[in-house]
Amino acid sequence: MDPERANTPGDEAGRARWQARYDAAFKRTREFRTLSGLEVDPVYGPPGEDPRMERIGWPGEFPFTRGLYATGYRGRPWTIRQFAGFGNARQTNERYKMILGAGGGGLSVAFDMPTLMGRDSDDDHALGEVGHCGVAVDSALDMDQLFEGIPLGDVTTSMTISGPAVPIFCMYVVAAERQGVPASRLNGTLQTDIFKEYIAQKEWLFAPEPHLRLIGDLMEFCAAEIPAYKPLSVSGYHIREAGSTAAQELAFTLADGFGYVELGLSRGLDVDAFAPGLSFFFDAHIDFFEEIAKFRAARRIWARWMRDVYGARTEKAQWLRFHTQTAGVSLTAQQPDNNVVRTAIEALAAVLGGTNSLHTNALDEVLALPSAKAAEIALRTQQVIMEETEVVNVVDPLGGSWYVEALTDRLEEEAEAIFTKIREMGPDGTMTSGILRGIEDGWFMSEIAEAAFDYQRKLEKGEKRIVGVNCHTATVEEPLEILRISHEVELEQRRVLAGRRAARDQAAVDAALAALTDAARTTANMIPPMLDAVRAEATLGEICDVLRTEWGTYSEPARF
Repeated sequence: MDPERANTPGDEAGRARWQARYDAAFKRTREFRTLSGLEVDPVYGPPGEDPRMERIGWPGEFPFTRGLYATGYRGRPWTIRQFAGFGNARQTNERYKMILGAGGGGLSVAFDMPTLMGRDSDDDHALGEVGHCGVAVDSALDMDQLFEGIPLGDVTTSMTISGPAVPIFCMYVVAAERQGVPASRLNGTLQTDIFKEYIAQKEWLFAPEPHLRLIGDLMEFCAAEIPAYKPLSVSGYHIREAGSTAAQELAFTLADGFGYVELGLSRGLDVDAFAPGLSFFFDAHIDFFEEIAKFRAARRIWARWMRDVYGARTEKAQWLRFHTQTAGVSLTAQQPDNNVVRTAIEALAAVLGGTNSLHTNALDEVLALPSAKAAEIALRTQQVIMEETEVVNVVDPLGGSWYVEALTDRLEEEAEAIFTKIREMGPDGTMTSGILRGIEDGWFMSEIAEAAFDYQRKLEKGEKRIVGVNCHTATVEEPLEILRISHEVELEQRRVLAGRRAARDQAAVDAALAALTDAARTTANMIPPMLDAVRAEATLGEICDVLRTEWGTYSEPARF
């Protein structure tokens, strides 16, 4: 058998198309065999005619059910992108260097709660929270220290933040400038997804419309200045962690993505130019096959809507590229060593579903930020899957499974029904207006709450079993040593911040913030004046306070 050839399926035309893509992209460097030495083909299809092939497709071609690339992980494995951040920038920088030194392929920044809410570390609202759920970033100098010794032109960085995402992005750009790296060389992802904040995570600064203005400004800026950078990572992860079903995660996330496509189109941007800058972030939960089907359905739905509804002509504009994180909500404080098993299963589901990058949770993450040892185990989990299991040998190895294909179809059908409901809620029939109405009416919150309640009821009745929680509870485990953030971190961060304020050119800061205020009162793009404010060492809280003053704050409606 020629190992470079797919097995001979009935869909000869499809096989030929796939083969041409594969041959053009793949440079053979090693044999692909099972552990016992059996040669395996790059992809498999049905032995005869199969009517499902038109719907499933081949890897690397529309509708991308089986993956974006004809070569799958043979051509390029997923990026190992471990999520990390704690304490101050110096401490987190040390963890990043450990991750990169241990074989991590990219960085993902976790910010503390004051930063996520656009507050400085010396803000009264920040008391007791500095550095506890992520790293504290108050100004561009923190960003400088966060990436000290890590060349930003050579590493891709994901930043998980939405409310104050735009000023944090500006600090990242300025940190790169200070390294001598032009913005045009930057590559990475900014979450920026404000819709999911109102739907699930609840970390916003003001009402939706001003946030959408900032997001539109960022999309325009990146399209013109940083073409490789992805200014939006549409996040279903937090929706799922809040208690949604897989179908709700799929539908709400893609609906949000369609809303951002409509935002870009409303700015006059070319969909084929800006759509490749959108990426996605999904949860990999514990139901192994459902998760695989969810990822496959997501690619198919996105490609079809982008082509047929929004007019995307290029394949890259139809691609759904996504990062996955294993399910934090599936981890248990009881018998935490079991979390290693859960994470491995969830990570394997993400890989078999074709994720483009992956974070694996640490076993102690349900109790605290990961210890260095637990973080290393999480990293090694991905590396074992990548290096030892041989799952990278075949593209979409579960494609054609009666069960997986049926689940993929079923999730797509449920998602489409939810899209219809959302569009019907909007006064003009667009996805954006439906999302905004659903937020204002509390519809999303109600749907997720109902799903979460149903799951909890099944758990309490014993219909849903969790090892170590409501079954198999006997254990010989010993208490874990967990990472604790000293209160001294907060005191030091406040001292450093006070010193920076005293040392900076206050007149320059005041002028830059005044220019930002002026821009907020017009329709001008907000990114250039915000970059100037960051260069002058205006703090995150000062920049966000300017915007709060101009645009006000927001409280979600009560829902009973």
